[in-house]
Amino acid sequence: MPAPPDAPTAPAPDPASAPAPASASVSANTPTPQQPVHNSHKTRSMVVSLTPERQRETWAKKAEFLLAVVGFAVDLGNVWRFPYICYQNGGGAFLIPYCVMLLFGGLPLFFLELALGQYHRCGCLTLWKRICPALKGVGYAICMIDIYMGMYYNTIIGWAVYYLIASLASINSVLPWTSCDNEWNTPLCMPVTSPQINPNATTPAKEFFERNVLEQQRSNGLDDMGPIKPSLALCVFGVFVLVYFSLWKGVRSAGKVVWVTALAPYVVLLILLARGVTLPGATEGIRYYLTPEWHKLQNTKVWIDAASQIFFSLGPGFGTLLALSSYNKFHNNCYRDALITSSINCLTSFLAGFVIFSVLGYMAHVQNKSIEEVGLEGPGLVFIVYPEAIATMTGSVFWAIIFFLMLITLGLDSTFGGLEAVTTALCDEYPRALGRHRELFVAGLLLFIYICALPTTTYGGVYLVDLLNVYGPGLAILFVVFAEAAGVCWVYGVNRFSEDVRTMLGHTPGWFWRACWSYISPVFLLVLFVFSVLAHEEMLGSNDYVYPRWSIHVGWLMTGTTVSCIPLYMLYKFIITPGSFVNRVKTMIRPVETSIPPTDHALSSL
Repeated sequence: MPAPPDAPTAPAPDPASAPAPASASVSANTPTPQQPVHNSHKTRSMVVSLTPERQRETWAKKAEFLLAVVGFAVDLGNVWRFPYICYQNGGGAFLIPYCVMLLFGGLPLFFLELALGQYHRCGCLTLWKRICPALKGVGYAICMIDIYMGMYYNTIIGWAVYYLIASLASINSVLPWTSCDNEWNTPLCMPVTSPQINPNATTPAKEFFERNVLEQQRSNGLDDMGPIKPSLALCVFGVFVLVYFSLWKGVRSAGKVVWVTALAPYVVLLILLARGVTLPGATEGIRYYLTPEWHKLQNTKVWIDAASQIFFSLGPGFGTLLALSSYNKFHNNCYRDALITSSINCLTSFLAGFVIFSVLGYMAHVQNKSIEEVGLEGPGLVFIVYPEAIATMTGSVFWAIIFFLMLITLGLDSTFGGLEAVTTALCDEYPRALGRHRELFVAGLLLFIYICALPTTTYGGVYLVDLLNVYGPGLAILFVVFAEAAGVCWVYGVNRFSEDVRTMLGHTPGWFWRACWSYISPVFLLVLFVFSVLAHEEMLGSNDYVYPRWSIHVGWLMTGTTVSCIPLYMLYKFIITPGSFVNRVKTMIRPVETSIPPTDHALSSL
């Protein structure tokens, strides 16, 4: 195969999906009163005007791509999940299974997706025509997962916006979760600095989150969620507006936004770390975070938690890595990019642990409690415990503002990524209907997702957020990525994929990567999927709420509709493919050969 040019555009679409001519006219010599008819010499001519093929954009700067990938991978889970998982599973000892799972499971899949997107230069739908046409259902499943994620993840960012507005409104006063003198407080409310005599006592920060932000007391759970809370719905709408203006122009707009959304969290994390380590009790918190408990490594759950954390942190399977890398130049070193961005992601999680545990140690010192009694996992950590600590600091309003700005920017990057995956996939698959009208399509898509997300802004919406988190992407994504890895490595073939990588990078991936793609990573995904299914009810975040049985059935229905995209499309493909049974199967798994297209150097400076 001849060496490809430096920056090819997207491979030309197959004839079935190629755009029709923009205009066509047919003229024939017709008889007129001055022109006699000569049937034997009748001629016919056709004039066709072809619309030139759209050329694919590329990132204006290499740094923009790296920031976009880092911004997607580094999300709220790095702050609220990793530190808790780390200290729960052996402290410093947990880093051993974490690094092992990174090396053998997360990183190979991360590299695989970056290379796939960069070589084929298309989204998660069009890609499968060039890998294994029968598995195009994987692309549709990914789109459904990203839509489910958009329905609840933006609501969590909306909570942070609500806190930010409350903090800004308190510039000349005190934060509203400082005292128990507010209208939403109950008689059980006790300031964190007061002796906790009543075991049922709650804190001002907990009541602010549950009774003012969410107003859970006005709901009876999923059976009676109550009406939409207008102020919360408005905050979530603001998030969608920010997302729209980041995505509407593709990489031209997203490339500018990531300079803020990807870098700002690091500035804030470092500021919070500098403040946290100076607090009394911070040393004890950090020691608790890092002290290794080697005996816990004998527990299988520790290794499963490490695999789950590294997988969901790096984010393969959401279509985002495919979409972002598809805008790279063809010879970009995606191998180096995979090492850099995955390392930054893991180091960020480790850094966040110091930020969180220095404050948890401080709160344990203030309340004269153990860290186990103070700490919470998930949203409770960043919306209750950390704001509680901020309220006791000097200059609390300033610390609250920058903390919630950090949460918003962390969340925005990840939601950009998921929705860009859907947009790229559908615009590449339907270039005439959607690709040429990207701005309108993005607006329609976000409006649809926002309407679907409105139930999460009701008074009982927090329970729906937990349900969507587990049964939307939580379980299905593991099976979908397993199918993706199996399709690429076992059907398309590791040898063929390695040759694609050699065409881009000039060298073939080594035996380690080939072994991981062939055996280790698919097994890693399958085992993780099985254990997650067995423990799915434990993944629901609310410990004091029992989810009704019908809601669990609805959750499984969501998971089923996503996973079923894969076999249903295979069945559809089999039915529409002509020929005998054997010929149909061969056609379904045979990739559509595409030639390396002409360069897109004209767009490389966008």
